[in-house]
Amino acid sequence: MSLHLLKLCVGAESISDLQEWIDQRLAVKKKRGEALEHIHTTRMTPRRRDELLDGGSLYWVIKGQIAARETLVDMRPVVGADGIGRTELVLDGVVVPVHPRPCRPFQGWRYLPVKDAPADLGKYVRRHRRNAGGIAPRAAGTRIAVRGRPAPLARRDARSRFMGPGRRGPLT
Repeated sequence: MSLHLLKLCVGAESISDLQEWIDQRLAVKKKRGEALEHIHTTRMTPRRRDELLDGGSLYWVIKGQIAARETLVDMRPVVGADGIGRTELVLDGVVVPVHPRPCRPFQGWRYLPVKDAPADLGKYVRRHRRNAGGIAPRAAGTRIAVRGRPAPLARRDARSRFMGPGRRGPLT
């Protein structure tokens, strides 16, 4: 049975930012004559290696939402110049947008069971192709629903009467 990883994508504003960053890294590797692999290095080693490599993916959290994934190809233990052991997550470099789902920030990575993983959205975002949408927009004045609490979809009018979504006047 496969398993996935969940990781924050720090610095990216959208899925297209992530894809551009990957493309830039691969271009530098090509210039240097190195293997064209997208590698993400992490400090902690996932212990459930076999499950992750059995069809698992790395899901990226961008701007507070699970927004995209990349397929895990391999995991390699490495030792940095400082003598600290790390793990290289080898990814396929193809960013696949998924149905956005809110996610609170965390450090490192987390396991993501298959049953909890969001479904893919339409066509893949391939190298040298931009994603038009990036992340699903939120309405102004709303917050993300987290841990089973619903996000408020309504607002209050000037008279502090509750306005339901799509309504033109106060509820009766």
